[in-house]
Amino acid sequence: MSAAQIIGLVASGQATSRAELARLLGWAPSTVSAHVQELLDSGLLLESGEGRSRGGRRPRLLSVPAGEGVMLAADLGGHHARLAALDGTGRPETVRNLEIDIGSGPEPILDQVMDALEDLGAGRPVLGAGIGLPGPVDLDGVMIGPARMPGWNGYSVRERLGRRFTAPLVVENDANLMAMGETVARGPALRDFVFVKAGTGVGAAVVSDGRLHRGARGFAGDITHNRVPAGGERPCSCGNFGCLETIASGAALVAAVNADGVDVKNTADLVRLARDGHPTVTTNVRFAGRQLGEVLTTIVNFLNPQAVILSGALAACDLFVAAARGVLYERCLPPTTQDLEIGESVAGPDAGLLGIGRLVLDQGVALPAKEPS
Repeated sequence: MSAAQIIGLVASGQATSRAELARLLGWAPSTVSAHVQELLDSGLLLESGEGRSRGGRRPRLLSVPAGEGVMLAADLGGHHARLAALDGTGRPETVRNLEIDIGSGPEPILDQVMDALEDLGAGRPVLGAGIGLPGPVDLDGVMIGPARMPGWNGYSVRERLGRRFTAPLVVENDANLMAMGETVARGPALRDFVFVKAGTGVGAAVVSDGRLHRGARGFAGDITHNRVPAGGERPCSCGNFGCLETIASGAALVAAVNADGVDVKNTADLVRLARDGHPTVTTNVRFAGRQLGEVLTTIVNFLNPQAVILSGALAACDLFVAAARGVLYERCLPPTTQDLEIGESVAGPDAGLLGIGRLVLDQGVALPAKEPS
């Protein structure tokens, strides 16, 4: 496992030198050097160039050769999936979009997705495989109480995936994967942050010291069903009333704006009208952003993160982000916001795919067999 840990840290960009490996792994420098030398000798690591000095000799930089193996990744939404073959460092080589209907149930959808992933793999060795899902996933890879996904509750996606692939597996909620994708896009300096997916629904994830914080059963970070006073008695898909999703999600905003007589079909239409300054839309969008900010205030005061990062269709709407930011600066303790970054994700549409690659590497990829001498 030590070889896989080292390769995972180097491939994901968390460590580029022996000193960084020793710090992250908590091992003695001599132990790290011995393992690294074995990997260099076997060709599983490369060493070239020099890093920045921190008072002593400049460190030699470590990297992972591309190799022939691939990781296979799928990020599922309600009506589409984004699939990729990732290289040995977890970066997309080939990306494909696939139309699906998540309401068809797990068996046909997963078969469709896994067939497409195997096509992307093109017969190459599979170093790891992962699937992101738009609903709650426990630590065993089982979906628990997902909304608008009939037939998925209690279904073990990990077990199904494991029948096809014997490599390390990742089965996660999509917001968690997008958060880990953000760590790849921004690099190791970003280690403590709250990630919010604000699109048709609302999701969130917490990253602490560079690692995804899952909680006791895997559901940490879910702010969707926090009750907010402004939600009143609005019914929620979870069966309760007044949840954040009933007033701050794209779906809730579309419904509210339509009820006010404005013809809006989806969140993209909503954002376009907000940018054009439509009075009814801007009022509703600002209100939703402030409600999100109210919920995030407690989280920021409690966790004291480096950043609050927003993604999804509503995150591209300046009015929504500004409203949330205003509440955070107004309501949080001043020390928690003094250096707090509040802004949009930089990981782009492949955030979930990057997150799968990162989590596969964190487990330790399925290392290729060493050629006999």
